[in-house]
Amino acid sequence: MTLPDVTTVRDTVTIPSPATPYQGDIARYWNHEARPVNLRLGDVDGLYHHHYGIGEVDHTALGDPTAPDREQKLIAELHRLESAQAELLLDHLGPIQRDDVLVDAGCGRGGTMVMAHQRFGCDVEGVTLSVKQADFANGRAGELGIDKSVRARVCNMLGTPFGTGQVAASWNNESSMYVDLHDLFAEHSRILAVGGRYVTITGCWNPVYGQPSKWVSQINAHFECNIHSRREYLRAMVDNRLVPQTIIDLTPATLPYWELRATSSLVTGIEDAFINSYRDGSFQYLLIAADRV
Repeated sequence: MTLPDVTTVRDTVTIPSPATPYQGDIARYWNHEARPVNLRLGDVDGLYHHHYGIGEVDHTALGDPTAPDREQKLIAELHRLESAQAELLLDHLGPIQRDDVLVDAGCGRGGTMVMAHQRFGCDVEGVTLSVKQADFANGRAGELGIDKSVRARVCNMLGTPFGTGQVAASWNNESSMYVDLHDLFAEHSRILAVGGRYVTITGCWNPVYGQPSKWVSQINAHFECNIHSRREYLRAMVDNRLVPQTIIDLTPATLPYWELRATSSLVTGIEDAFINSYRDGSFQYLLIAADRV
C-alpha cells in the first residue's frame, strides 16, 4: 500500500492546532520535555522510546556494583528491558506483509516505529502532538536511511489523515491515557481494515481496588494525564468493533524495571508511585490485542 504524499496531506489536513485546550497543554508538555532518562537510554543503540520495560533483570550483565562502569551497564539493561516491551507489542500485531501500513498513535521519538519497520519491512506512520518529537523521529529515520518508509506526523491521534480501512495494524504504546478512549478507539476502528489488529500496552487502574489510588493520582499529576480503568478499555474497544483476543497482565513483568530504575541516576521522583501501586494491586500494566470486526 502506498502512503499518501506528505505535501498532499499537509495541504488538506489541519496539522494541529490541537482540538482542545488540554491537548494544547499536552503538546507544550512534550515539546518542552527534556528528562535525560529517555535520551540516555536511547543513546545505547539509537532506539529512542517513551515507554517502560518488562522482563527479569540480567544481574550478570550489571557486573560488580562497585565498578566504575556500573551506571553505564545499568542504563544499558534498562534500555534492553524497554526494547523487550516493544518487541512484545510487535509480537501481537499478527501477520504483517511488506506492502502493509502500520500506525503508531502517540509515537514519541519513534523507537517502536523503527523496530516495526526493521522487523516487517513495511511502511510505518507515527502521529504525535509534539513537533519536537516528530522532528526527532524523522531525523532519526533519515539517519538510518529509512525515511521513505518511517515517518512521524504532527497531528491529533483522534483525527488522523489516513483513509478508512487503509491500515493493517495500529497501536498505542503508553499513550492512550491522554485521550478519551471512545474517541480513540473509534478512530482506530475507522482506519483499520476489517480483520486488522489493534494493540495497546498501558497502565490502568484496577477496578477491583475500587477507585484510583493515591499512587495513581500522583502518576496522573506527574505526567499531566488521565489514567483509565481496565474496565473502560474493554468496554470502549467492544463499543467500537475492536474485539479483544489477548489480555496479558504485565504487572509482575514490569516491576523489575522500576525497581532497577529506582537505583539509577535517572530517577525522576515518580518511581515509588509506580512500584507501590503495582505492589498493592491498585495499578496494572496490561497488553490488550483486539481485532477489528
